[in-house]
Amino acid sequence: MGQRGEARRVQAYDRELGAAVARAQEGDEAAFAAAYRLVQPGLLGYLRGIVGDDAEDVASDAWLEIARDLGRFKGDGAGFRGWTATIARHRALDHLRRQKVRPRAAALEQDVLDLPGPHSTHDQALESLSTQAALELVRGLPRDQAEAVLLRVVVGLDGPAAARVLGKRPGAVRTAAYRGLKRLARQLGVDTVTEEAPRTLGEST
Repeated sequence: MGQRGEARRVQAYDRELGAAVARAQEGDEAAFAAAYRLVQPGLLGYLRGIVGDDAEDVASDAWLEIARDLGRFKGDGAGFRGWTATIARHRALDHLRRQKVRPRAAALEQDVLDLPGPHSTHDQALESLSTQAALELVRGLPRDQAEAVLLRVVVGLDGPAAARVLGKRPGAVRTAAYRGLKRLARQLGVDTVTEEAPRTLGEST
């Protein structure tokens, strides 16, 4: 699928999600279930990259909070994805603290190195990230890179939205995602890197 077709698909996805969320906020349980089905796969992939086998439990906790606070949410489908990712991240960090497993410190290098991303590498990494083995590879990345890759590729957030979830500048998140994808590409045996910026699910053209 070309970039234009992908952008249209993402826009349609976010319209459907936004409509479901609006109906769910009015008390429509079927609409909440529809929003859950749209968001849960990406959210679960993100959580697997942070907490591994405990992702299902952490996701359940996150969805309890999402359901409880749904009336406070304001925004569209893309905004809902970012909001749910933020809640899931907080629950994941709480879980890690309870386990006394400290997340690796985010050693972000200077974000003036706002490097272009590897387009073909990104596409191939995106295909591979649906597998458990690839998520294990992501977990082996430095923490800032792992979260940036998961939010951009698995959850489908654009750069500014991923930066808001992580509380960092967009340039820092782009750099971390680039470095993480480049490292993943090496591990997955993908050598082709172009100078074109990566297109992620949810990023407008």
